[in-house]
Amino acid sequence: MSDRAASLAYCIPQSVLPGEVVSLHISAADSHVDIEVVRDGANPQVVWRATSVATAPQMIPEAGFERGFDWPATLRVPIASDWPSGLYLVRLTGAGATRADACTAYFVVRTKPERTGKILWVLSTTTWNAYNDMGGLNYYTGATATSVERPLARGFLDKPDEAGHRLASVRPGTGAEDYVMFTSRHDLSPWNGMAGWANWERRFAIWAERNGYELDYACGADLHHGRQRLDGYALYLSVGHDEYWSWEMRDAVESFVAGGGNAAFFSGNVSYWQIRFEDARQVCFKHRFREDPLYASRPQRVTTLWSDPLVGRPETRLTGSSFTRGGYSRITSSVPLGSGGYLVHRPEHWMFENTRLAFGDVLGAAPLVAGYECDGCEVTMLDGRPVATGRDGTPASFEIVASAPAMPFDKHSTELPLAPGGEYELEFHAQRLLGDDSAASCERLRYGHAILGSFQNGGTTVSSGCTDWSYGLDDRHVDAVTRNILDRLSRC
Repeated sequence: MSDRAASLAYCIPQSVLPGEVVSLHISAADSHVDIEVVRDGANPQVVWRATSVATAPQMIPEAGFERGFDWPATLRVPIASDWPSGLYLVRLTGAGATRADACTAYFVVRTKPERTGKILWVLSTTTWNAYNDMGGLNYYTGATATSVERPLARGFLDKPDEAGHRLASVRPGTGAEDYVMFTSRHDLSPWNGMAGWANWERRFAIWAERNGYELDYACGADLHHGRQRLDGYALYLSVGHDEYWSWEMRDAVESFVAGGGNAAFFSGNVSYWQIRFEDARQVCFKHRFREDPLYASRPQRVTTLWSDPLVGRPETRLTGSSFTRGGYSRITSSVPLGSGGYLVHRPEHWMFENTRLAFGDVLGAAPLVAGYECDGCEVTMLDGRPVATGRDGTPASFEIVASAPAMPFDKHSTELPLAPGGEYELEFHAQRLLGDDSAASCERLRYGHAILGSFQNGGTTVSSGCTDWSYGLDDRHVDAVTRNILDRLSRC
């Protein structure tokens, strides 16, 4: 057993309906703490309080990252019938709590079926869980399964909004230096900039609420377990870093679009890895896919790349693009001095209505929207403009309206140490997609893009091809494009 934890909490369940109850599991150095439940957004609202709640320090168990922490319930929070759908933070305050400690628990309030709105926003909670290193390991340091029944690491839900909070290099050519210093200065998890509400989703929620967009919320696991149906909605929404998807999640969204629903992905690295759920555990073997118990018997369900021939269901069918044809931008040696914006190829597209953007203009460079992880597709040039070849599973109707350069990490540019059994991204992509990691195969996949595009397949799907779109919402052009997409695709 490891040291006792101070001022940490988690909720069970993580997704509820009005009228249900959330149990709150707390460890605190103080004998008593005050608790606030806050619906976060443009105007954070305290909806529930409890003062001087008796608490005690709890042990962080061995392998708690995989098995869950199993702390006793400290108290239960009733979800009032008038609490709107949204992301609710649980804040602990007391003599021993710092800002970084104060917020490690959350839950999502869904909307009852009879009150369905126009837009369903499914938060990337499966990706939060994948990067969460609370209790030891995550998928990037050796875990092949992670539990949702534990706190989120410091910085995932709340952190100061100051220089260095982004992983992408706002100052060109500085690599990740500012981010490393920021993380150290505030004693946050080193993974805080790669996943979590405090990065992209919170920014989008604030922008949407200030501009009158009403969003219904859900978690990825809700789609997987069928707790949240897409019936009645016009638009499925994804924001930020949406990397980990189960087979059932893919089924839910793809059948929704095939039936005439629309999807907007203001996100990147979307549906890169397949996962599965085993009770409260989320399983993903990643590079160690041959160790997956389903490897011999059910290869399609093996938790490897969605683009892997074993699975045969590339994410290009879902979004039109893939991280295997994208990579990174404005990080270390991946496009370190890039503009940070998208080069406009098709200004006549409806996304650009009323923007006055012209061919060759750059969209979103000032706020650096083309940063961190990017998704693209195999392209060729036709009459001076890029078009998708379709050889990687990208739908024939996919229109590339703007793009930005991106490159995957390889054995020469990867800064983080590899997890046990891990492989370098470019070499791994070449092995799985092209059959070998020879120099020639790697060169075929080395030069990628973030691609903003759309296609029709029953309904309309739009993808920004990048994680960092939310950072540009205060830019008038990014704002206008976002409005065009939401307004058009959320019409019932």
